[in-house]
Amino acid sequence: MDQLLNPEPGLLVWTIVTFLSLVIILKKFAWGPLIKAIEDREARIKGDLDSAQQARQAAEKAQLDIESQMKGLDQKARQMIDEAAKQAEALRLKIQQEAESHALKIKEKTMQELGLEKERLSSELRREVSNLSLMAAEKILGESVNEHVQKKTVESFLADLKVVSGKTN
Repeated sequence: MDQLLNPEPGLLVWTIVTFLSLVIILKKFAWGPLIKAIEDREARIKGDLDSAQQARQAAEKAQLDIESQMKGLDQKARQMIDEAAKQAEALRLKIQQEAESHALKIKEKTMQELGLEKERLSSELRREVSNLSLMAAEKILGESVNEHVQKKTVESFLADLKVVSGKTN
């Protein structure tokens, strides 16, 4: 144990020389490539970080572009929906107006037909009433009225009926 506290000078010199030569050899063959590998790795990591940062920025820019496009598409879709609703409303109004116009034409035509039918039935009823009146008159008189007198009487009766019906209507 005493030798550890009192080292020999020759051994000390050789230990230092060996240590320094080991340091020089390690520096040249081990630390140099090791430090170069660490620096290369550091440069590669830095490059990867820069690439990741650029990729992140590109992704953020793409996301903003997509969001702005989505807003534009959303707005365009709303406009298209609004336009379609306006067109549908216009079409509905047009169809409604056409239906009302068609219904009015049908009503007018029906009223005209009813008027003509009323006039025809009225004329027919007048003729029938006049024929019945003549038949009753013939029976009452007991003789047959000639055809010329009968026609004249019917026309006179119809004319009187028209005058009377015109006053009551």
